[in-house]
Amino acid sequence: MRISMVSEHASPLATLGGVDAGGQNVHVAELSAALARRGHEVTVYTRRDSPDLPERVAFAPGVEVVHIDAGPPASIPKDELLPFMGDLAAGVADDWARTRPDVAHGHFWMSGVAVLDAADRAERAGLRPAVLHTYHALGVVKRRNQGADDTSPTEREPLETDIGRRADAIVATCSDEAFELRMLGVPAAHISVVPCGVDLDHFTPDGPSEERGRPHRITTVGRLVQRKGVGTVIEALAAVVGNGFDAELVVVGGGGSADDPEIRRLRGIAERAGVADRVVLRGQMAQRDLPAVMRSSDLVVCAPWYEPFGIVPLEAMACGVPVVASSVGGLIDSVVSGTTGTHVPPRDPAAIADAVSELLARPEQREAFGRAGRRRMASRYSWNRVAADTERVYRATAAARRRGDEPLETVGRVNGIGSRRHTRRQGGTR
Repeated sequence: MRISMVSEHASPLATLGGVDAGGQNVHVAELSAALARRGHEVTVYTRRDSPDLPERVAFAPGVEVVHIDAGPPASIPKDELLPFMGDLAAGVADDWARTRPDVAHGHFWMSGVAVLDAADRAERAGLRPAVLHTYHALGVVKRRNQGADDTSPTEREPLETDIGRRADAIVATCSDEAFELRMLGVPAAHISVVPCGVDLDHFTPDGPSEERGRPHRITTVGRLVQRKGVGTVIEALAAVVGNGFDAELVVVGGGGSADDPEIRRLRGIAERAGVADRVVLRGQMAQRDLPAVMRSSDLVVCAPWYEPFGIVPLEAMACGVPVVASSVGGLIDSVVSGTTGTHVPPRDPAAIADAVSELLARPEQREAFGRAGRRRMASRYSWNRVAADTERVYRATAAARRRGDEPLETVGRVNGIGSRRHTRRQGGTR
């Protein structure tokens, strides 16, 4: 198949340098490369954010990145990109006129706007591909959790609903997102659940491990924004130390500048909690350096208020490290509480402290969780498995469009998570 990926603000090329890559960059890069390994031809369209970028770049065997002029060729906050989606759609549709794709897959809501616009333009020439979409985050969930701090444009939520109803198929990354989409009126038969994946050759239990600063090490990884819950983990650390454990917390993420408001806020929390000398703010790290940090950890804590999917738990489990995770979003699916780690309510430092203390006191349990986590990643979350499952959705959707049928229901069949298994009380996002 010829496959078009559209990722307006998250280029797969960012993964080459590592530190600028977030979850969406990694997802698009790894999924595209894995699909190409399966014999498909993949083109990734993204917005030109620098005048120095060439129009076309070979990313991996069978994968090409195309930079489209959409707005100034400069870095622009993603919440300000909506006015340029028409230009992105026009550029994508023009390229499709040269080589028509079989399927087009948008990533993030603004890419969905652009893909559907491009598909409408292509349809007038009889070239419309099947359109699929992955949200990576939902505006209604973001607003629910961030309230007035949500900087998304006002058009986001109605446009997300429109995308869900107009696309031929939606590829959700977890069962919690599928539930949210059904609440928005997206037909269940149009939703398939295919998770993100992890590089099992890079994130492994075997390999170099950093030296610890204290007998016990807890690690948390992610962008330093309040909703990621790092402050909650710092508060929990104080209770863990109070329980008698000589532990340090390594925080990976953020720019590391002392002038960063979130850095100042986190340092303030640590000072008030009396653990400033135990919190190590490492700043951003390249993907190549993360496994050594994770292997050095007794456990990894992922404590977001909400999380569309969450790749960090996959990386930790692939390294054989147990995870203490908020019972929200994709973490409900990926972390099996009592088997690969422990679920805790979001925004609850006492619950985190209890879970961490229990695992620190039971090294044999940590080892068992670590082995189970690695097995789970190998069986369900390899990029080859994710690509095969995504390909199956692509083929079913493209075939249905050719026949003029409604898409076949494939919700969650890929990982056996097609039904809503957790309540809002457990997930804590309502």
